[in-house]
Amino acid sequence: MRIIASPKQFLVFKKRFMPWCVISHISLLSFGLWFAFFGSPPDYQMGEAVRIMYIHVPASWLALGIYALMALHAIIGLITKHPLADIIVKASASVGALFTFISLITGALWGKPMWGTWWVWDARLTSVLILFLLYLGYLTLVDSFENHAQGLKVGSILVIVGAFNLPIIKWSVNWWNTLHQPASLTKLSAPSIHPEMLTPLLLVTGAYISYFIIMLLLRIEIEYYRRREQNLYSLKTQTTIH
Repeated sequence: MRIIASPKQFLVFKKRFMPWCVISHISLLSFGLWFAFFGSPPDYQMGEAVRIMYIHVPASWLALGIYALMALHAIIGLITKHPLADIIVKASASVGALFTFISLITGALWGKPMWGTWWVWDARLTSVLILFLLYLGYLTLVDSFENHAQGLKVGSILVIVGAFNLPIIKWSVNWWNTLHQPASLTKLSAPSIHPEMLTPLLLVTGAYISYFIIMLLLRIEIEYYRRREQNLYSLKTQTTIH
């Protein structure tokens, strides 16, 4: 936190850390996709369609995880007024929206051969669609205010309110009768997924996480330069007036 809060320290940190993130992302994604399409067996029920899981499930995890991260920093930002919290919320939103979109699209591709339809209005799918709309709503809302700080504040309130959707997504398969199967990896007992399928799932998840970190660092840097430019412009305007 201290490193990122200091612009100079952050830029040094980002310059040193970024190459490792890129290398990790490329390596994890390459191995993950290889295991997903060539190194893992077809499922005895779903057949080759199970390979969509390796793209869909990690995207769904990241969609929820990133929004939870946003909600946490939205609360921190409203309480402490620390500008870094608002920057993290805004920097995370577009990446979270991307993973939610991937989750919805791959879910539809997976649902067609499994359920015989692209979409059903069950609790899990509907709540994930709401999550996607929350991401888009935040991105639209923060840029609709002339006062940037006010836009971030209102956006943070939206994120916090929208966080009540997360437990609905998580436990909808247990609370209601949906087409989705219960959790096979994140349940408290031993995972019921075969190790040959678990390997690509975790590798792709790692690749998604490293991608998120890369985009987060880049967007924090962009936001830093944007704010510095605004401050310089404001200072120049005030100097000209006086």
